[in-house]
Amino acid sequence: MFDPLMAYGWQGCVLAIWFALAVGSFLNVVIYRLPIMLNKEWTVQAQAILEQPSPETVEEPFNLMVPRSRCPACGQLISAWQNIPVISWLALRGRCANCKTRIPVRYPLVELLTALATLLVLNIYGLTWLGLSAAVFTWIVITLTFIDFDTQLLPDQLTLPLLWLGLLCNLSGSYTSLESAVIGAVAGYLFLWCTYWGFKLITGKEGMGYGDFKLFAAIGAWFGWQVLPGTILIASGAGLLYAFITLIGKQRESSQPIAFGPFLAVGGWVSLLARDNVISFFTP
Repeated sequence: MFDPLMAYGWQGCVLAIWFALAVGSFLNVVIYRLPIMLNKEWTVQAQAILEQPSPETVEEPFNLMVPRSRCPACGQLISAWQNIPVISWLALRGRCANCKTRIPVRYPLVELLTALATLLVLNIYGLTWLGLSAAVFTWIVITLTFIDFDTQLLPDQLTLPLLWLGLLCNLSGSYTSLESAVIGAVAGYLFLWCTYWGFKLITGKEGMGYGDFKLFAAIGAWFGWQVLPGTILIASGAGLLYAFITLIGKQRESSQPIAFGPFLAVGGWVSLLARDNVISFFTP
């Protein structure tokens, strides 16, 4: 079953697992910091447009690299041994070493999810450039999933590079023909754009954000227009199931909006794993 991963022996397999866990750890950083970075950038832009004076205090640089990770409760810097994927969380029993504040279990879960998803795509596509591109697609949609779930944002900094990367990968027909990829990008965007405006004209409300259009366009760019009907069916079904479960479990109000991006990401990732099966939803 895992022959492609075992081509380099168990040492190669262990190295792949460890690398995927490390990527998952970095994705946790992006998921947490990118929305904060965007809010800071938008605040500066709004102040410039409104001609408001900038604050005299100089803020500490904040990006994906600095400052060093620290406990949000006590501010204690996290040492290298406390930052080992999964292992550190288990060793610390899910609590800060300094103040004993609980560390959310989502951090190791994102690392494990990234590792498992990466191993699955590498097992399908092999340790090749195609496998690497599939892994990059996986990492970006995982990041988008959790950012959208937390903030209902799908940043252009992720969706647009994902779209262009899909087109570049298909210059040589890696997943589909370039013609199919270009049509998929256009059709994916226009389908949700038309849905958005149709819903708004009928109800006067916005049913989704423009980030959803770009994510769906990116999925079309990667796997072609043929996967779009099956992908939207998977996404809609998963979204309805989530809405039903959370409503029955009283975890949200019926009027509370649901981010659609995570379910589009699920549909896109299923298309990555089983493109032909997704296409067969609407073809004989």
